[in-house]
Formats: sequence, structure tokens, C-alpha cells
Amino acid sequence: MLLKAKDIAAMAPQRRQHQFNENAVRLGRALSDAAGMRRIGVHLVRLEPGRESTQFHYHDADEEFLYVLEGRGIAELGDEEIEVGPGDFMGFPAPSEPHALRNPFDEDLVYLMGGERNANDVVHYPRIRRSLVKSAGRRTWADWDDLHDD
Repeated sequence: MLLKAKDIAAMAPQRRQHQFNENAVRLGRALSDAAGMRRIGVHLVRLEPGRESTQFHYHDADEEFLYVLEGRGIAELGDEEIEVGPGDFMGFPAPSEPHALRNPFDEDLVYLMGGERNANDVVHYPRIRRSLVKSAGRRTWADWDDLHDD
């Protein structure tokens, strides 16, 4: 399915706040949903100044990517912080290093974000010591202190 630029521009951006980070607020257009895609998510995202993209995390199963279109941001990749700008691409194979993106600058950061939508995945949030499990149509989470080895 073709989405023309004028149709994408006419889509109302959806505000999405991350469930584990109140400052992680993205304004996005779900391009893949509009095109009828179910296995891959692709979103055109605007990150306002002072906002973060997500909680610092990594996936066990889902691969993700980001491609910066406008503005600048700080990518947190493992222990590194790297300034990114237009034309920069980040790919996160599963499992990847923990990552997040933030916009400490005075202009909006605009990027294309995409990834798999596996029915089963575990997402780890090392800074808050929490993991989220996607399985059987449900999403549940636990703090690492509540997890026990056999």
C-alpha cells in the first residue's frame, strides 16, 4: 500500500508516553498500521526538546532501528553517549546493547523508527532493574529483585 507524503502529513500524531518513564513522550504517526502491516512496526516520530524516546532498554527477540531525519539527539548505546543527526542510522539486533535516545537540544528531533512485533519477547530495563514479558497476548513485568533462579 502506498502512503503519499500529503496523507502522512494529514495523519494526526499520536502522543505516546512510556509506561516506565514519564519523560519519554513521543509524537508519532504509525505508518505501518496505516499500510495494514502487522509483523513490522514503522513510525514517524517527533521528539520534542527535553524529551526521551523510551526507558533505557534492550529486547531478547525484537530487532529495532532508528533513522534520524531532522534535528539532533543523544543516543545512549550501552555505556556510550553519542550525538546523532540527520542521516544517522542505529540498528539494534536482538539481543542488543541497552539503548535509548534523548533530545536535550532546542529543536525537535524527527526520526523513522521501526522494529519487529514478535508475539513473544522479553524487554529488559537495566537502569530500573525491571523486565517486561510479552507472551500469549499479554504484557506483564517484574522487578529484578522479584526474580529467582532455579
